[in-house]
Amino acid sequence: MPINDVDTIYTELVSHVITDLKRGKAAGIDGLSAEHLLFCHLALSVVLAKLFQLMMICSYVPYGFRYSYIVPLPTPKECFSKFLKCDDFRGIAISPILSKVFEYCLLVNALTRSKSY
Repeated sequence: MPINDVDTIYTELVSHVITDLKRGKAAGIDGLSAEHLLFCHLALSVVLAKLFQLMMICSYVPYGFRYSYIVPLPTPKECFSKFLKCDDFRGIAISPILSKVFEYCLLVNALTRSKSY
């Protein structure tokens, strides 16, 4: 299935997604956080855009994008005054920042495509 111009991920889109990332979040399994991408050389947007285009053409997602780790967080109700059970925790998944950038690029493409119809 060929990729349309609408589905193409451009350098400007990747750069815009990187600048919109939230700072201060936990690093993923690869050890990279949003600050690494925000303060790196501008050529990274070019390389990531090419990587994301190749991923879409080949229909391949790297194994590193598929892994995340779950951190249990206690719910705020009386978590220090009683014995905790499994129901007193909620989990958040920490995924790699590069996979988040790829997902946000796909989301922006999908939103712009739905607005054009």
